[in-house]
Amino acid sequence: MFKKFLLALVAVAFMASVAQAKTITFAADATWPPMEMVDAHKNIVGFCPELVAAMAKAGGFTAEIKNTAWDGIFAGLASGKYDAIASSVSITDERKVAMDFSDPYFEVKQGVVVREGSGITDAAGLKGKTIGAQIGTTGYFAAKKIAGADPKSYDEVGLAITDLNNGRLDAVICDDAVAADYALTNPNYAKSLSLGFLITPDSPEYLGFAVEKGDTETVEILNKALAAVKASGEYDKIFAKWFGK
Repeated sequence: MFKKFLLALVAVAFMASVAQAKTITFAADATWPPMEMVDAHKNIVGFCPELVAAMAKAGGFTAEIKNTAWDGIFAGLASGKYDAIASSVSITDERKVAMDFSDPYFEVKQGVVVREGSGITDAAGLKGKTIGAQIGTTGYFAAKKIAGADPKSYDEVGLAITDLNNGRLDAVICDDAVAADYALTNPNYAKSLSLGFLITPDSPEYLGFAVEKGDTETVEILNKALAAVKASGEYDKIFAKWFGK
């Protein structure tokens, strides 16, 4: 009888824990390889989705990722369409006014992709040139700061890369991991494009998970899960898978 009572208590505790398990819905603009992208089977894959999955396992929550266009991703967060953004969002002072962030999970610089043989190796070489970048990204902000350059915004970085490859742009600026993916490993562009140079920011640029302003509960869950993934060595394994040593 006592054994049945204990089993009943365990069952109740288990159901309670399941009921309390939190589902966190993330938005991701899956057009940013190798950070977030869609594979041949229409699954959202990449470094960040894999990191989110590892964090969910370590943190005891369920993670759902919605493919969301970049141009409305911040408005969707503010209106409660999802709980967080996992889409290579740089932590900036301007963004921190409107949203909160988890601890950083990745450091980036801005990479400048050019056509092979362009001779562009520094910012001075971009004077008078047309530069493409995805709208609302730190790459676009960097393009606007280059003296004498003509910045052009795109809804997706892939569209800018296509225009660069076809001669309609002189350069594209985006996160260095994405720039390297297009210029060095993408079979469609590796022979025609190259990574011209990196723009070193005045202070380090970090990516974080963005959440609605004041949502301290989600921030705490994400921070604890991220710390656990790093402490276990799983973060390093995921990093090595997508970026090598």
